[in-house]
Amino acid sequence: MKLTRSRTLQQRAEKLLPGGVDSPVRAFRAVGGEPPFVVHGEGAFLWDEDGNRYIDYFGSWGPMILGHAFPPAVEAIQQAAGRSASFGASTAAEGDLAELVVKAFPSIEKLRFVSSGTEATMSAIRLARAFTGRKYVIKFEGCYHGHSDGLLVKAGSGVATFGIPGSAGVPEEIAGLTLALPFNDIDAVQAAFAKYKNQIACIILEPVVGNAGTIAPAEGYLEALRAITTLEGSLLIFDEVMTGFRLALGGAQELYRILPDLTTLGKIVGGGLPCAAFGGRAEIINMLAPLGPVYQAGTLSGNPLAMAAGIATVGHLIAHRAEVYSQLESMSEAVAEGVAVEAAKAGVALTTNRVGAMWTWFFTAEPVTDFATAAASDTAAFARFHRAMLEQGVWLPCSQYEAVFLSTAHTIENLEQTIQAAKAAFAAVAESQGQSVSA
Repeated sequence: MKLTRSRTLQQRAEKLLPGGVDSPVRAFRAVGGEPPFVVHGEGAFLWDEDGNRYIDYFGSWGPMILGHAFPPAVEAIQQAAGRSASFGASTAAEGDLAELVVKAFPSIEKLRFVSSGTEATMSAIRLARAFTGRKYVIKFEGCYHGHSDGLLVKAGSGVATFGIPGSAGVPEEIAGLTLALPFNDIDAVQAAFAKYKNQIACIILEPVVGNAGTIAPAEGYLEALRAITTLEGSLLIFDEVMTGFRLALGGAQELYRILPDLTTLGKIVGGGLPCAAFGGRAEIINMLAPLGPVYQAGTLSGNPLAMAAGIATVGHLIAHRAEVYSQLESMSEAVAEGVAVEAAKAGVALTTNRVGAMWTWFFTAEPVTDFATAAASDTAAFARFHRAMLEQGVWLPCSQYEAVFLSTAHTIENLEQTIQAAKAAFAAVAESQGQSVSA
């Protein structure tokens, strides 16, 4: 695999952009090696500037559930672009996509579109504070909810990848309003409510964690959170930016049969274009201006290109619900377990956490149930595995603390190629670990 052109582009970018990137994880600092520069994507594949082809297992970090350049979405975007990329005024497409979202998520009666998941989560928390008249927020260690100040406390995703406990530039006064608790520990939640009686506005969480690697909720955990927030008069916010439309049409809340008060969505809802949403019970959403006192706005919110891509994508998921999610489940199980088998054969410690079409291979022999156990993984082994897979044309998320994503465009042949690549990659990892032990 040659990366001559990509290397040149990276060197140029480093002169113009911090680290040569517009999002930190793209720099490959956690896995080493050189990041390929992408020039084209189609179906389950990516091509870089040097002509290398890769089977894509991060799918633009989640939204490409139907594969790259999904023809109906491409056509819809082209038609919308022909009418202008933006108006700064309302269009019928906003209502069209909103109707599809409400159809998919029974907990959402009304919603508002924004341009990023960060906007969605920060706006949902503002609403929760206004609705309850309280200021404290509970989040969970390793859960990433965007880069707004109050949510970077013990966050996952790139924050975890780079080993940063929070972020410079966040005042202590703001960070102090966020209570970061261990995931899957209901006793910690009960203790927080006892200590901050009638002061907690909401709990926000990824119902299935994806930004510390994939971590499923323990049995009864989400039900307990629902019961506690109801009893204490706080709101329950599901951040389904990653899990929405992926684990099921109605996201994790459909899978686990829990109705949150507010939901944040992103990635898939815009068909891969910059788009997100937050929604929930009408009495809460109606507090937004112009109906209520909570101000939130965005010049490009409801952008017509994003609405067009979202309608094409979500519309397809609704129309082909049974076959899409059946295929995603069976294919994800096959490749996730197939790779795990090869790790066992090679004697490489590996724990596979999978929920539907998202999973993580943690390089540890121990169960991973929260961020602390995820952080005990052998990140050096993951980095070696990532590089070996990339050399064989399989592009995985470039961090141990991210989820792998599958699309309906992946084929059995792609999965078999991936498993064979993993067999060779694990041999390299095992050899390296043996050298480390003998040294």
